[in-house]
Amino acid sequence: MILPTPEAFRRKCQPDTRLLGMDVGTKTIGLALSDALCMIASPLETIRRKRFSEDATYLRELAREYRIGGLVIGYPLNMDGTSGPRCQSIRQFAVNLEPHLSMPMLLWDERLSSVAVERAMLEGDLSRAKRAKQVDKLAAAYILQGCLDAMTRLTPE
Repeated sequence: MILPTPEAFRRKCQPDTRLLGMDVGTKTIGLALSDALCMIASPLETIRRKRFSEDATYLRELAREYRIGGLVIGYPLNMDGTSGPRCQSIRQFAVNLEPHLSMPMLLWDERLSSVAVERAMLEGDLSRAKRAKQVDKLAAAYILQGCLDAMTRLTPE
């Protein structure tokens, strides 16, 4: 189920499970994983997109392997906060994923995540080829960390 706020998302996530962050692109999906305490996001991998059913099966296997209790999916709002065609595509991806992964989902504002990650990699003097291989999973970690930080600022229940 796609939840509207970090508060609702946190309430629905099972305790002692991890969160999976996703940066969903047209050709790849960057993945990041939280620790069990949901404090720190770490890049996991970038997968090349295939047919949706194959992607969903792979994500279901990851969820089982890592004890995933919720998904944080990057939501590409426009800079003025409005949603465009890419947002509709991501929302549809999440809706299509629901029957395959029955867990809470949160669409998280990903504005400037790739820009921030690219800037950090440039400062680290990574080559263009290395940046291309890393950017999606690092963007997923950036997105997930933003959500984790917001959830830790929530008042305890």
